[in-house]
Amino acid sequence: MSDLEDDEKPQLSAHALAALQEFYAEQKQQIDLGEDDKYNIGIIEENWQLSQFWYSQETALRLAQEAIAAVGEGGRIACVSAPSVYQKLRELCRENLTIYIFEYDKRFAVYGEEFIFYDYNNPLDLPERIAAHSFDIVIADPPYLSEECLRKTSETIKYLTRGKILLCTGAIMEEQAAELLGVKMCTFVPKHTRNLANEFRCYVNYDSGLDCGI
Repeated sequence: MSDLEDDEKPQLSAHALAALQEFYAEQKQQIDLGEDDKYNIGIIEENWQLSQFWYSQETALRLAQEAIAAVGEGGRIACVSAPSVYQKLRELCRENLTIYIFEYDKRFAVYGEEFIFYDYNNPLDLPERIAAHSFDIVIADPPYLSEECLRKTSETIKYLTRGKILLCTGAIMEEQAAELLGVKMCTFVPKHTRNLANEFRCYVNYDSGLDCGI
């Protein structure tokens, strides 16, 4: 084949090629999720461009156990931008609890009807089947440490919850969290699989096992 014929062959731009490679990687990852390990933290890798940083196994377990204790058998739990807590909850409880994952990253659509596409920029743009005040507890971890992100995520939290809130965000957001959601910092300090520059804390608005009220 001549060089001229090679030149005439259609070429993908670098951007299009990168997008195609990402698509194939996501498809492979979805296929590789087996029933036995589909809820393992890290089975879906962090995407730093989406400000994704998964909790450590110990932290995810502690938060999941706290949520289970807070709602009791048959309870309803909403995980807003907190996929590793959702995964740990489903690893612990395959039945007896209703759990939804509200997430922007559509890779988590592998969890079927429990996945709700969520963009904090449109905090109340939710499916009709998600009724107001229909969850016993909302666990939320806003993706960005900004007043705007927390304020908009708070709209979602207040819409979803029947009362209980478990918020995980930076220590620098303590005052705004108290003003927006009436939550108090807990003594329990959440950890991530990677060391982050900002100190993270948990906040609740109820008597919890995370020792709130310091």
